[in-house]
Amino acid sequence: MSISETTAAPTTLRTAETSAPLVPLLDERWSPRSFDPTAEISDRQLDALLEAARWAPSAANTQPRRFVVGRRGTATFDTIVKALMGFNAAWAGNASALVVAVAETSTVDGEVRQWAEYDLGQAIAHLSVQAHAEGFHTHQMAGVEWDEIVAAFGLTDNLKPVTVTAVGVVDEADKLIEALAERETAPRERLPLSELVLRRD
Repeated sequence: MSISETTAAPTTLRTAETSAPLVPLLDERWSPRSFDPTAEISDRQLDALLEAARWAPSAANTQPRRFVVGRRGTATFDTIVKALMGFNAAWAGNASALVVAVAETSTVDGEVRQWAEYDLGQAIAHLSVQAHAEGFHTHQMAGVEWDEIVAAFGLTDNLKPVTVTAVGVVDEADKLIEALAERETAPRERLPLSELVLRRD
């Protein structure tokens, strides 16, 4: 459901305090854990997210990214949820969809894709921005039993799962357990540019 198709989610806007103006899709993007368990994502919307990922840049246009996608209520979704660890398992089941991001670390002929994980990250970044444009939020996770994902989806040795991204409509933080609700409403923070930029001329 896009912003134009649904009412606004019952949550406060968590706009970032940036040192320079950003487009709203970037400064309003954040990673919630509280998702509306009734919200659905349509075929068109899911296609838009994956299309955004498809058109992300990659080294030499090798496009070394693959995806396993499950919508809530499907066997694929349930399989991904079962592989989640710790707190992730407590909230991700309410998401509208889960996306396993997979890096193609080499071709079937053994040619190494040196920048595969970097390029995969760019694809998920594009997916996240498109999701926000569609009225969704995303939350990426690495706390996953990857052996279970590999076995469940028959991933070959050259296909390395890296993250799982939850996609959904944000819900009220107080529906989470207390420890997670506190994280949900904590101030958004980033290191200042002065600590990130090593040299600028």
